[in-house]
Amino acid sequence: MKIIKASYEIMDTLNGMEILRKIEKCGRVCYKSEDRITDESCMKFVKSILNSGHESVIEHFSFSVKFIVDRGVSHEIVRHRIASFSQESTRYCNYSKDGFENECTFIEPFFFKADSAEYEAWKSACEASEREYMTLIKLGRTPQEARSVLPNSLKTELIMTANLREWRHFLKLRTSDASHPQMLEVARPLLAELRERVPVVFEGL
Repeated sequence: MKIIKASYEIMDTLNGMEILRKIEKCGRVCYKSEDRITDESCMKFVKSILNSGHESVIEHFSFSVKFIVDRGVSHEIVRHRIASFSQESTRYCNYSKDGFENECTFIEPFFFKADSAEYEAWKSACEASEREYMTLIKLGRTPQEARSVLPNSLKTELIMTANLREWRHFLKLRTSDASHPQMLEVARPLLAELRERVPVVFEGL
């Protein structure tokens, strides 16, 4: 059994100023004000359209993020409908094979302190689920049948591709205090990084 921490990776090179310039070029078509474009006008323009609620303009740029999270968190991510997803499949991935080092991988619940009774109870449950999964595979059951004993803590890799508007919506919801702690573990650092890499768009969330 392997235990790892949740993580994320932005899969695209994000040049913030290039993104803003593209959005401005697209948005100014609405007002036929292309003649007002300068080297520095994009930040002011994008800020203005966001303040006015004209967010459809920022749909003209998309990017992808790879999340490594538990299955419970992944169920929340894929509820965002205006996005594209590719996810590690427990129907087809056979964790008893060499490609998975003959073991299941679980996401550590950071809210349980190491060596605490809660952590040991969680670890014991994961070990039991892995053991029974391997037993079912040895008995000839398929991965999609054996997965029925695996818990929400099972690691999954998930790629989400969405436009800027949907990323704003996603991060507004998933960084709120009401979000699941393990969602916050990846969503808040992602928002912080995007604020640095893409000016204006992720401010105020």
